[in-house]
Amino acid sequence: MREILLEVQQLSKSYGDLKAVDHLDLQLLAGETLGFLGPNGAGKTTSIAMIAGLLKPDAGNIRLGDRGSPADPRARLMLGYVPQELAIYDGLSARENLLFFGSMTGLGGSALKKAADRALELARLQDRARDPAQQLSGGMKRRLNLAVALLHKPRLLLLDEPTAGVDPQSRNALLETVEELRSEGHGIIYTTHYMEEAQKICTRVGIMDQGRMLAMGSVQELIRTHGGDYAITLENEDGSRSRRDSDPLRALQSLEFEADHDLLFIQPPDLEQVFLNLTGRQLRE
Repeated sequence: MREILLEVQQLSKSYGDLKAVDHLDLQLLAGETLGFLGPNGAGKTTSIAMIAGLLKPDAGNIRLGDRGSPADPRARLMLGYVPQELAIYDGLSARENLLFFGSMTGLGGSALKKAADRALELARLQDRARDPAQQLSGGMKRRLNLAVALLHKPRLLLLDEPTAGVDPQSRNALLETVEELRSEGHGIIYTTHYMEEAQKICTRVGIMDQGRMLAMGSVQELIRTHGGDYAITLENEDGSRSRRDSDPLRALQSLEFEADHDLLFIQPPDLEQVFLNLTGRQLRE
């Protein structure tokens, strides 16, 4: 049985009349990547901040493995947190940043140097180790931001939109690193605005809106339960005709499909359709 790295029960946080997080429940196991999808203001970042111990919840409980609450500094040592905003020093080199932040976690001597080397390797930044952070591309800075969170070998990683605004090459490098970390047994919570990222790397996905977790499961489970119908379109020289149906064959019969004359397009339900069905709006609204 896999280790439980995180348990959240009835977690809530309000700002005045605004319910930022509304009775959130979740559990995360070692070797899982749980994706949080939701529009701006859904409660994803607030949830991450409470799990990281940066915000005090109004109600509910958070337990980090067998170490207790994130309010305990000793328990927080099992966390690695990558915030949306870059948390590195531009005037220091990539390696100097790692050595500085590593010393803040209590590392020193050869252990600190080895940890910095390992973090540079995971972030694919070995060849830029001596370059000042201000000379790195935006994507490389994001990878360095992740490397800082990995220095003390945390079991649980909280990644809050780690690929926001980066180039495709850096995004792929970051996603490969996340996959590698998951395969090594880390538990990862990953917030994102990119549907394709969630489908690619998340073992489970939770869809949030207005502070509530609307649904959670594997991508296929969510599609099966909330994806809705197939979109069937036929086109020929006379125009096009379409139908949505849970049974594509039934739709083809209804549309009187003629293989010799019609071009057939079948769009199965996907994660984006799940999101639209649950929230009624686009992810980036």
